[in-house]
Amino acid sequence: MPPEDWTQTLTAGPLLAIAAGAVALLLFLIIKLKLHAFLALILVSLLTAVVAGIPTGSIIEVLTAGFGTTLATVALLVGLGAMLGRLVETSGGAQVMADFLIGKFGEKRAPFALGLASLLFGFPIFFDAGLVVMLPIVFSVGRRLGGSLLLYGLPVAGAFSVMHIYVPPHPGPVAATEFLGANVGIVILLGLVVAIPTWYVTSYLFGRYVGRRIELPIPAILGEADEDQLENPPKFGTVVAILLLPLVLIFANTGLDALRAAGAVDAENPAVQTLRAIGATPVALLITVLVAAWVLGRRRGVSGTALEKTLDSALGPVCSVILITGAGGMFGGVLRATGIGDALADVLGDLGLPVIVAGFLIAAILRVAQGSATVALTTAAGLIAPAVEAGGFNAIELAAVVVSVAAGSVVLSHVNDSGFWLVGRFFDMDVKTTLRTWTVMETAIGLMGFAIAALVFAVA
Repeated sequence: MPPEDWTQTLTAGPLLAIAAGAVALLLFLIIKLKLHAFLALILVSLLTAVVAGIPTGSIIEVLTAGFGTTLATVALLVGLGAMLGRLVETSGGAQVMADFLIGKFGEKRAPFALGLASLLFGFPIFFDAGLVVMLPIVFSVGRRLGGSLLLYGLPVAGAFSVMHIYVPPHPGPVAATEFLGANVGIVILLGLVVAIPTWYVTSYLFGRYVGRRIELPIPAILGEADEDQLENPPKFGTVVAILLLPLVLIFANTGLDALRAAGAVDAENPAVQTLRAIGATPVALLITVLVAAWVLGRRRGVSGTALEKTLDSALGPVCSVILITGAGGMFGGVLRATGIGDALADVLGDLGLPVIVAGFLIAAILRVAQGSATVALTTAAGLIAPAVEAGGFNAIELAAVVVSVAAGSVVLSHVNDSGFWLVGRFFDMDVKTTLRTWTVMETAIGLMGFAIAALVFAVA
C-alpha cells in the first residue's frame, strides 16, 4: 500500500509516546551502547515505522524517501562545500583570512570577528551552505590561536542560524510572511532587530562560556594547509572574491524569491527563472568550486593530477557526515509519515491562546515532535492564519507574529533533525556534547527571539 493511501488511526497521545520512546531508544543505543549513529538511526527509524502502524509494504519506501530527500540537498552541498573548503585550506587561503581577521580585531576578538563575518554572509546564504563555506577559516583561526573549537564555531554557526531563521530572503520567514500576509520589508527590519542581539547573547557569549568548559579539538575533516602553498599564499582579495562568489549567486535566488513573494517580480519570467537556477545552492557551489580550482589551483601552478587528488581527498572524510545526516533525515521523515504533525495540529489548533503565543508554541511542539523546522513553521503559520486575518493587526504586529512562529520552529534541535547531525559531525562532537551545545544554543535562539518579538507585539 502506498503511504499516501494509508490513514493513521492513532491519536496524538500515542503518537507522541511513540516519538518520545523512539528518541529515548536512539539516545540509549548511541550514548550507552556506543552503537554507531548511522546504524542506530536506521534501526530506530525501522522500529518506529513498525510500532506506529505504517503498512509493512510501505515501510522501506518511507525510510528511503526520508533518506533520499535529505541526501538530495545535503550530499551535493556537503560534497561541493568540502571540495571548496579543501581548496581554500590547502592553498593557504584560509590562513590568509585568519591572519587578516586576527590582525584587524586582535586575538581576543577573533571569535567575535568570525561571527560578525558570518552574520554578513548569512544574509543571503542558507545556514548549511554558509557554515560549510566558513569552516576552513574557523578551523584555521582555531589552530592559530588554540582553544576549544566551540569558542570559534558556535558564534559562526549561531550567526548563520539566526539569519536563516529570522530574516528574509531565507525561505522560512518568507513562507511565514506569505501565509500571514505580513509586509516583507518590515519582517526584514524586525528580523534584524531580533537576530543581532539574539546572536550576541545566545551564540557569541554562550560560545565563550561553553568554549572554556568543553575542550573540543580542531578537526582535520577539511585537511590542513600545504606547506609549499603557505610559502606563496593567494592574495587576500582573491580569497575574499572566491568566498563572496557563492553568496552573490545564492542571493540571486533568495533575493528574487523574496521579491516574488512581495509581488515585485514575475516568477514566470525566463530571466528570473534562469537567475534563480544559477543561484540554487548546488549550482552556485559548483560554479564556485570550478572557479576556485582554477584560481587557487591551476593558475598557481598546481598540476591537474595534484588538483584532482586534492579534490578527491575532500570527499572521503565527509562521507560519514553525509550518511549520518541522511539517516537523521530518515528518522524525521518516518515521524512525519506517522501523521504526528497532523494529529498535533488538530489538538493544538483549539488552544485559545493569544495568537503570538499560540504561533510560537505550535511551531515549537511540532519541531520537537518531528524534527523539520520547515514543516513546523508552515504548519503553525497555516493554523494561526485565520486568527491573524480576523485579528486586525497592524504591520508591525504581523511581522512580530511571523518572527514568533519562526522562533518556535528552531527550538530543541535534537536527534530527529538532520541539522543536528550535520553540525555534530562537522564539529566532531558526540551526541551528548551536541545536545549540550548545539541544542542548548538553538533553544536559546528561539526563546530570546520570541521574547523580543512578543515585546514588540505588546508595544506596537
